[in-house]
Amino acid sequence: MLVGMSDDVGSPVPTIEALNQLGVGSFPGYVGLRVTHAERGLVRAELDVQPHHHAPNGFLHAAVVITLADTACGYGVRTCLPDGAQGFTTIELKSNFLGTTLDGVIGVDATLVHGGKRTQVWDATVRVGAAVAGSNDRVLALFRCTQMVLW
Repeated sequence: MLVGMSDDVGSPVPTIEALNQLGVGSFPGYVGLRVTHAERGLVRAELDVQPHHHAPNGFLHAAVVITLADTACGYGVRTCLPDGAQGFTTIELKSNFLGTTLDGVIGVDATLVHGGKRTQVWDATVRVGAAVAGSNDRVLALFRCTQMVLW
């Protein structure tokens, strides 16, 4: 069992293909997000930065970084829903931006910090480069969100 996770987590972990399918026809798919890894309490995802991801000031738009982090965390919740839960919704999120990039790949590691019956707290680190285990790539943002479990 992961640290901070309740004992009644029994939902099956969705496959990478199933998580990527969730984004088809919705915002995550529109921005080009793709999940590369999924296990209970951990999701990795990435996207290729394109000119349409830039803000009018020429830098990577903050919403792209938040979309990547929040979606990875949301998909992560799906790996840890307690038995009988009907879903979840975001009740708070926070980001600290530490850098930017104009092209290439940005990746995220989203990890469960607290997995309770009523709430889950997730942390995510967004980096320049693909989402891979043990990456030392430059950190673009630190992200935390709280999800309310719906019954």
